[in-house]
Amino acid sequence: MDLRIGHGYDVHALAEGLPLVIGGVELSHTKGCVAHSDGDVAIHAICDALLGALALGDIGKLFPDTSDEFKGIDSKILLRRVCDVIESEGYSISNVDCTIAMQRPKLRPHIDTMRSVLASVMGLDVSRVSVKATTTERLGFEGREEGVSTHAVVLLIK
Repeated sequence: MDLRIGHGYDVHALAEGLPLVIGGVELSHTKGCVAHSDGDVAIHAICDALLGALALGDIGKLFPDTSDEFKGIDSKILLRRVCDVIESEGYSISNVDCTIAMQRPKLRPHIDTMRSVLASVMGLDVSRVSVKATTTERLGFEGREEGVSTHAVVLLIK
């Protein structure tokens, strides 16, 4: 048995009037992520963790933000493609854990939906997908509501 651990991290600035999509779920908020794609910071961190576990680079290598093909793309599509790459390498995902740092909106009411959506895209039981949210107690760019960040960790098995 071959086990691989991967870590991912992503950040997006927030700006007024843009849609806010996190964990595959569109949230009601006055600000959204500035990004080439839909800016789903949680999915981007998970993609980086999956790719990093197999030393395959990062999300920007597979889906460059200079390509019109990925402009405004739903990040769930990117996650599914990354899962296909992982599976083509002979690995399966054991579990995923991510932590989203954001002052507002409160994410707790959306966590279960995020877990379900992410699990569905990755073909996992929801018990293998953890999503947590934290504020930064008004410290840093997250606390000032200038941006959002996510850390993700995955375990792959071959």
